[in-house]
Amino acid sequence: MIDIKLLRVSPEIVKDALLSRSPKNLQLIEAMFSLDEQARKALQEAEALRNERNDISREISSYKIAKREVPETLARKAAEIKAGLAELEAKSASLEKELEAMLMSVPNLPYEDVPRGESEADNKQVSEDISCKREFSFKPLDHHAIGEKLGIIDFERAAKLAGARFSMLRGKGAVLERAIAQFMLDSHRRSGYEEVLPPFLVNAQTMTGTGQLPKFEQDLYKTAGENPLYLIPTAEVPLTNIYSGEILDESVLPVKLTAHTPCFRQEAGSYGKDTRGLIRNHQFNKVELVWITAPEKSPQALNDMVSHACGILKDLKIPHRVVALCTGDMGFSAARTFDIEVWLPSENRYREISSCSDCRDFQARRMNLRYRPKGEKPRYPHTLNGSGLAVGRTFAAVLENYQNEDGSVEIPEVLRKYTGFDKIG
Repeated sequence: MIDIKLLRVSPEIVKDALLSRSPKNLQLIEAMFSLDEQARKALQEAEALRNERNDISREISSYKIAKREVPETLARKAAEIKAGLAELEAKSASLEKELEAMLMSVPNLPYEDVPRGESEADNKQVSEDISCKREFSFKPLDHHAIGEKLGIIDFERAAKLAGARFSMLRGKGAVLERAIAQFMLDSHRRSGYEEVLPPFLVNAQTMTGTGQLPKFEQDLYKTAGENPLYLIPTAEVPLTNIYSGEILDESVLPVKLTAHTPCFRQEAGSYGKDTRGLIRNHQFNKVELVWITAPEKSPQALNDMVSHACGILKDLKIPHRVVALCTGDMGFSAARTFDIEVWLPSENRYREISSCSDCRDFQARRMNLRYRPKGEKPRYPHTLNGSGLAVGRTFAAVLENYQNEDGSVEIPEVLRKYTGFDKIG
């Protein structure tokens, strides 16, 4: 949630930042400013009436102290003010509540130096590592075909069990996926992350804290009942909310967490996209990275997070690049995002495998997470999150980049101690 003080002190900055994300935000901006103006006007009118009430109360008290009868006009005026004040206070509270609800649907403000743009076409490449890129002497297959030929991915029976956009790994495929996840967790623990195994179902308040609710409910799976729980779309949700409503001591920062969890997404807005293979499934596994840090340290924290995620691909010797997302391509809660994209030979292009984002204090405000600097009042920290990495997409990248002409797949050297074999074929 954006800072309402910034909305009131620097409205043009807020307007420009939101319009840089999308021109469609103009209607939302106008409605937000109008509602804020109404809320402040009602508050000012209530305060003026409150002062008038206090003046009349003092005048009435002077009559009573002097044991004189209070004039009927004065008593009537006091009653009218009391009724009017109650009405204005109720109106003010209602408008403030409505404004807060609206602010929950307003996206984060990007950093000033984030590239301006409307779509992924305006993103900027930051770095590229193609030192291990292969030149194939044959036409490389996609991971879907490789997996089915080797009998390690079973899409047909997964669809029978659950429907479209589900997959099932078997035999050495299941072992390879587990090995990839374990390798990632071990690597991140060496980089100072605490491993967590969080709940995979969370309540609405938790989803609201990181920004999935109320705006993106259509993308979520939830249980039936009066107080539904939601299947997590990413471990970012439970990890970032661990300290919601708390005040942390500055000495514990930065908090660095990692978790390997399944993720569940309806992909409601992605109909017809990547329906083949492992790229966009309703259920997939991911190793997540989360930071909670002091505001002045979040830019470096984001760079570190990107480095840790890229480190996995460097160790796997898979070509990849880092891209700075433009304002129009960033997620709802992000103030700055770097995407890590992996090379898929079958498509002869890069595909996203991780998004690492600095959310500033946007999520901390929503979940009332604060920290106390020494000798100062509590402040909101910055939260960051990123995939480190999406396990299924890493699995697909391994199959494609390590495939052989005979249909077999070599296992990257760093994974062999986890798999117990060096080839699938």
